[in-house]
Amino acid sequence: MLGVSLLGGWLPVGAEVLAGVALLLAIGWRDRQWRLRWLPLAGVLAVVVTLVLERESATLLGITDPLPAAVWIWLGAAIGAVLVLVVGWRSATWWRRGGAVLAVVLAAFVCANQVNQFVGYYPTVGAVWNDWTHAPLPGVTSIGSVRAHPPTDGHVLAEGKLVGVTIPPTYSGFKHREEYVYLPPTWFRGPAYRRTVPIVELVGGERGGPADWVRLGNAVQIANSYAAAHGGYAPILVFVDATGGFSNDTECVNGPRGRAEDHLVRDVPRYVVTTFGASADPNRWGVAGFSMGGTCAFGLVVEHPDVFRHFVDISGDLAPNSGNPQRTLADLYGGSTKDRALHDPMTVMRTHGPYTAVSGLFLVSNTETIHIREAGELSRAAARVGIGTRLVVSPGSHVWQFAAPAFGQAFPWFVNQLTPNVPHHVGAA
Repeated sequence: MLGVSLLGGWLPVGAEVLAGVALLLAIGWRDRQWRLRWLPLAGVLAVVVTLVLERESATLLGITDPLPAAVWIWLGAAIGAVLVLVVGWRSATWWRRGGAVLAVVLAAFVCANQVNQFVGYYPTVGAVWNDWTHAPLPGVTSIGSVRAHPPTDGHVLAEGKLVGVTIPPTYSGFKHREEYVYLPPTWFRGPAYRRTVPIVELVGGERGGPADWVRLGNAVQIANSYAAAHGGYAPILVFVDATGGFSNDTECVNGPRGRAEDHLVRDVPRYVVTTFGASADPNRWGVAGFSMGGTCAFGLVVEHPDVFRHFVDISGDLAPNSGNPQRTLADLYGGSTKDRALHDPMTVMRTHGPYTAVSGLFLVSNTETIHIREAGELSRAAARVGIGTRLVVSPGSHVWQFAAPAFGQAFPWFVNQLTPNVPHHVGAA
């Protein structure tokens, strides 16, 4: 059961059919007053409430991307089922009342899964179970075990290791969850090799956590595959927490929702350099992210080229965005237009002027019309200040099932940008 897909197959379709049947049974034919007065009233109210929620979704629900029509249809069905239960209570038999309750539950599930299918966050029932029960990531080891690992010298490990870390918020004071660091096989060859290894911070979407790039983005498998073909050489991957919680959209800036920017720019790099003997050279540091994480990746590079020089922006926005402009200004910057300008990539690039040795990719699916346009604007603006970028549009949609293979295809290019002069095939020091 845990392996049953939520993105397609029998479960989503079956839930939709059962929800529709339960709603029809709950409505029934009943009497004339029900058909001519109460049922139309419930239907009109359901439509009105749904349209208001759709229109004000950014303000009321914090939704920044347009959702498919099916989401709102099933939300309307769930609301309609509630209203059928309430206004039709007196004229309903016990089994119609039960059918209405079942219709509410099933329609709400279908609505929620329509959102899930839109973002691809939970591919299976097992993914939901693992997340909600806070199941540990498989294969995670401790810092103590990797520190105690003797240098492999000429021997190269078959795979890297994933380490659970608690990075002190020394500079940011940002309350975050457990984060993870992937150490490639080259790292285990000894201290001299560690300084050659590039570092990539990986940022997930607005709703999620540090494990998303492991569970959904296949980043560890991508790095291990690359390492297997390059003598154990691959970047250190740092799976960071940019939000501190599932519903805390920081957009990686310092503001009322926490000093996420300082955590990513100061806490994390210093910890990785100190703890894992990595290089502090900004040429060897990059950021990659999907959705909100893509917005963060580009923004962090143009704002902090003294820390990061390379990025992969997958389906990011034109600028940090938590809804409409008024909400974004209040939620992210506490009403400060100055702080907003400091995090607007277009403004930042114009103010900074020419950049040196900065590069990146914009990866967008062919169904994301707005993101394609915005990525084009950013790419052209970046070119004017000397940032080498490329926009790649591929088949797909705004889901992790697009982001993961897109990152995998970009990975060799990314590594070459991070370490252009290192002979990767031998993992040289």
